[in-house]
Amino acid sequence: MSDINDKELDELENEEEIENYITLTDDDGNEVSFEIIGTVEYKDHLYGVLLPWDDEDDEVVILEIIPGETPDEDDFVSVDDDGLLNEVFEEFKKNYDGEYEFE
Repeated sequence: MSDINDKELDELENEEEIENYITLTDDDGNEVSFEIIGTVEYKDHLYGVLLPWDDEDDEVVILEIIPGETPDEDDFVSVDDDGLLNEVFEEFKKNYDGEYEFE
């Protein structure tokens, strides 16, 4: 039998869910929250595939993750190359096949 009660289990699940969310500040100083639905290593770079939290649209945002000394210090940098974005998204779809429905 486990020493963890239902309340503690709920708290642990909530903490795990929180780890999948980040809030970033855009170029205009607005805070935007995202769910991190996956990461992709592609051509020696790491990319995060993010779903905007408040957006009803199912479009993802792909940002390059520049690791800091700790995970709290990682930088998320926009990618301006549409071809690269498409390649990263195709890699994401291949890696997460069966977990998400893609159009």
